[in-house]
Amino acid sequence: MSSATDRPELLLVAPLMPFLLDQLRQHYTLHDRIHVSDPAAFGAVAPRIRGVVANGEAKVPRELIAQLPALEVISVFGVGYDGIDVAAAHARGVPVTNTPAVLNDDVADLAIGLLIAAARRIPQADRFVRANEWTHGPIALSRKVTGGRLGLVGMGRIGQAIAERALAFKMEVAYTSRSPRAGVPYAYHPDPVSLAAAVDFLVVITPGGAATKGLIDARVLQALGPDGYLVNVARGSVVDEAALIDALRHGTIAGAGLDVFANEPNVPEALRMLPNVVLTPHIGSGTKQTREAMGQLTFDNLHAHFTGRPLLTPVDA
Repeated sequence: MSSATDRPELLLVAPLMPFLLDQLRQHYTLHDRIHVSDPAAFGAVAPRIRGVVANGEAKVPRELIAQLPALEVISVFGVGYDGIDVAAAHARGVPVTNTPAVLNDDVADLAIGLLIAAARRIPQADRFVRANEWTHGPIALSRKVTGGRLGLVGMGRIGQAIAERALAFKMEVAYTSRSPRAGVPYAYHPDPVSLAAAVDFLVVITPGGAATKGLIDARVLQALGPDGYLVNVARGSVVDEAALIDALRHGTIAGAGLDVFANEPNVPEALRMLPNVVLTPHIGSGTKQTREAMGQLTFDNLHAHFTGRPLLTPVDA
């Protein structure tokens, strides 16, 4: 354990899991979101801050980076880092790390779970039984999953993990991304509209940020059609939420399964009240095992930096 006098000082810019906080406290002096809660105190310690710890939803803009002259590293608890101004950090020679790979399985599992839940109307069936409606007659029929056509918007590590699971359901897999992926055996479509028109289930697993904001818009939903289902386990910003609500209301698509939203944790009432959508509170990586692995990797990246060893998972772009 480091002594109090030689511990690097870290700024936490987001709430972190208790097991990660406990580990960080053993080695570092922590300042928890004081840049928001106590600007005066932040101004006093800012010149000593050597590291920033964030999560996938946190914001670390250029302006905050500029206030930290001693900053050496930014470690993100999460695979997404679209809230971090990576270009500004790299311009200062500050590396950014994240926690890829360790959450692939959980997010892929949830994507398939949401797909099945939406198509087979599992939450609706649960409510049907709880309300004793079964005694008045059978529930309406749902949509078969096995043998369906799956489209993936994004074919990174998680996209490939979803595709592998879909094959067990004898699904025909296709995808779109910025360019075809070498070594990927699935049909490639040049854009989401073309992909949506060719599939029954459209799963969004592309990075967030300005480049993909509103990528899934009214045109994509129209192409997916009245028998199609949308699943989003990427970022809420990737889907035009107003267009999605309209499409679900008017039968433009059959249904949706959503783990992410445009303004989390605030989900529009119009979306919450719709009967043909399954909603989960951004739990893609939300298992004890995976969150602990993410926390360990977040800590290990910091520890590697402050002990002069290579970073484990640096962000390149």
